[in-house]
Amino acid sequence: MSLPLAGITILDLTHVLAGPFCSMTLADMGARVIKVERPGTGDDTRAFPPFKDGKSAYFAGLNHSKKSIALDLKSEADRLVFDRLLARADVLLENNRPGVMERLGYGWQKVHADYPSMIYGSVSGFGQTGPDAKRPAYDMVAQARGGVMSITGEAGRDPVRVGASIGDIVAGMYLAQGILAALLDRTRTGRGRRIDISMLDAQVTLLEHAIALTTVTGKAPGPTGARHPSIAPFETFHASDGLFVIACGNDVLFEKLCVLLNLPIVDDPRFSTNPERVKNVRLLKRLIEAVTLDNTKAFWVSRLTAAGIPTGPIQSIDQVLRDPQILARNMVVDVLDKNGRAAFTASGNPIKMSGAEDRATRTPAPDLDGNRGEILRWLDGS
Repeated sequence: MSLPLAGITILDLTHVLAGPFCSMTLADMGARVIKVERPGTGDDTRAFPPFKDGKSAYFAGLNHSKKSIALDLKSEADRLVFDRLLARADVLLENNRPGVMERLGYGWQKVHADYPSMIYGSVSGFGQTGPDAKRPAYDMVAQARGGVMSITGEAGRDPVRVGASIGDIVAGMYLAQGILAALLDRTRTGRGRRIDISMLDAQVTLLEHAIALTTVTGKAPGPTGARHPSIAPFETFHASDGLFVIACGNDVLFEKLCVLLNLPIVDDPRFSTNPERVKNVRLLKRLIEAVTLDNTKAFWVSRLTAAGIPTGPIQSIDQVLRDPQILARNMVVDVLDKNGRAAFTASGNPIKMSGAEDRATRTPAPDLDGNRGEILRWLDGS
């Protein structure tokens, strides 16, 4: 079985998260990823804890299955090597502030003129255009300015950052989508395209419901905790031993829930339609919890699932890593060391594709400049 991007070579100048997440996704689909790093220090995440045997688990989780070469693009000798890599590559990825690549002599216009078929992917905090294009940003800045933090957290409390780094990750996902679209377009035109991804732009796309509420009601929504602002019941509920979730997205599911809980409220005008349930959501929650508090989370998840009502436990990360459904989908994989032994654990590839092997392991994350000899031999055709 062949992976869909087999034969595609990516020069990856990115570091930290958004760009490496993109190139990891492309590597999982078969692309050869050559990670071009700063001599001496390499990717910043090589210094991020936690560490195992002196190596960063964070770095390994994002940079497995890649090759590393250290190049100083201000050095004439290293620029010659980089030029040879450009001549062999299909995609160049970078996540410097706008203007940096131009100063180095490798901006889009120059690269496109020299290598017309090259696809050039850039990800930055604010994109290549606009008044704030050259401002620095990290995930939290994008979440804050992009409005996501304003709707995350408990009502009446300070806004909070989403626990996962969605500012970076969503931008990395969009960059991967853009690269794939450009590769498809190149099969028709023979020409490369420039992909310009902004972390801030990517956060705005997550506001689908918040934008609808704001533009229709004239009032920006605030945080609602675990509750959906426009669907009820659609939140966490207490059982005798803690919280679990119930998500009834339509009237049929709500009726099923009422039957299962023996709640005679289906025809009550306060709850008979979703808009009314949303208006009376606090009372509805109290009525449901008056029943669910009498038994355990596991009991209710089992009963609700059997009735076809969407539900689930709130799992900690260690529980996620043991979840039979997640394991059955090969979403927890081992990153091997140079001796072929499991060294780190990483998330698997969520893109399941017919005819493509869904491997249960990943090749090692590279040592800094650890593949220089191999890469140079490849450039020489040996």
